[in-house]
Amino acid sequence: MKIASHSDITEAVQPLLSPECEHSAEDRGAPNGSISGAVFNISTTMIGAGIMSVPATMKVLGIVPGFLVILLVALVTDVTVEFMLRYTSSGKSTTYAGMMGESFGSVGSLAVKICVLITNFGILIIYLIILGDVLCGNESNGTTHLGVLQEWFGIHWWTSRAFTLLIIALFIMLPLVMLRRVDSLRYTSAISILLALVFLAICSSMAFSALLSGKTQSLRMVPDFSLVTVLDLFTTIPVFVTGFGFHVNVHPIRAEIGKVTHMGKAVKISLVICVVVYFAIGFFAYLLFGDSIMPDVLVNFDQNSNTHVGRLLNDIVRISYALHLALVFPIMNYSLRINIDELIFSNKNKPPLASDTPRFVSLTLSLLVLTYLVAVAIPNIWYFFQFLGSTTVVCTSFIFPAAIVLRDMHGISKTKDRVIAISVIVFAVGTSGIAIWTNLNPGDG
Repeated sequence: MKIASHSDITEAVQPLLSPECEHSAEDRGAPNGSISGAVFNISTTMIGAGIMSVPATMKVLGIVPGFLVILLVALVTDVTVEFMLRYTSSGKSTTYAGMMGESFGSVGSLAVKICVLITNFGILIIYLIILGDVLCGNESNGTTHLGVLQEWFGIHWWTSRAFTLLIIALFIMLPLVMLRRVDSLRYTSAISILLALVFLAICSSMAFSALLSGKTQSLRMVPDFSLVTVLDLFTTIPVFVTGFGFHVNVHPIRAEIGKVTHMGKAVKISLVICVVVYFAIGFFAYLLFGDSIMPDVLVNFDQNSNTHVGRLLNDIVRISYALHLALVFPIMNYSLRINIDELIFSNKNKPPLASDTPRFVSLTLSLLVLTYLVAVAIPNIWYFFQFLGSTTVVCTSFIFPAAIVLRDMHGISKTKDRVIAISVIVFAVGTSGIAIWTNLNPGDG
């Protein structure tokens, strides 16, 4: 099925910036974001914590269905982002919440803000928890897993979770979250993608090495229904929905790239990159660990090796992934900060957030401090992560964009668009409902 291309988007584009944002543009100069910068930022948003759970989905789905599900979610993502770009171009709003407000009033705007707040704040906390687990270890089911720092230097106060995360927050994350333009993060995003590729390269090299020595696991091409049920298959879809869910960053990146056609090109390039990365990591990690693979693939690398090279590779994998998440953090924080500011400071007389230094600094510091405190106080909130892809993420990624098309306040939807939108909503609601039911009633599977 051919999806309407971005060239079909009306050329009568409204000004990218609202009146309050125009003032900000004068301060910062005209939009000058590059396509490459947009690709790096979009790809970094997608290749986040979801990368850890992809290999486990291959164990459930099998290789062939796993690839098809990745491709399906990527195609639906492309469709829904195009919907957002088209209706942003035809409307006056330059934010996700504003776009929903044009179609559904204050209720729609509030729904987006709440979903973004829950999703992004939860993901930021999870990123810090993962960093703590990788560097400082954790305890699961009575088993203690040492972190990289504890393996290297032993257990001390300065290798504890609280102190290590404090140092990371102060010296890595704080300078990045203080940047006021999302395009300024393009270099750290590029490094983040490079670290993800390092993770992939090492995982694939270890898999090839195991293959040559005859130590690889047998791969399952299709689901083994003696081990899983049909309903279990649906629990994997939210993992990919969470992975591809960058919709909350569409508007900030679009506003800085300038041309909507460039944004469409950047989205397609990013989706291709992420499909390749997700499938490759899922395939090679599954080939390496087989049915012993854990929901968090990093746990599989947290194993003692008989060789110095093996231990070194395990440490490089974990450290590269930890640094990757640390560099993804500011991208997710950017959209969260904008939505919280829009939720709290809705007074139009206030200057844009980026040009109001006291408001920008106080909100940024408050978010970082709160995220740090929750991550230290609650070392394990994986149950929350499991439901993100089935609830708030699926709303912002699939349901809300499709609903805007069906509402069609600007009269630009075609019959094909409405059919696709209905199909997206049915797909999103159906798979998420089954996933939630299966997670709440595991004994029924």
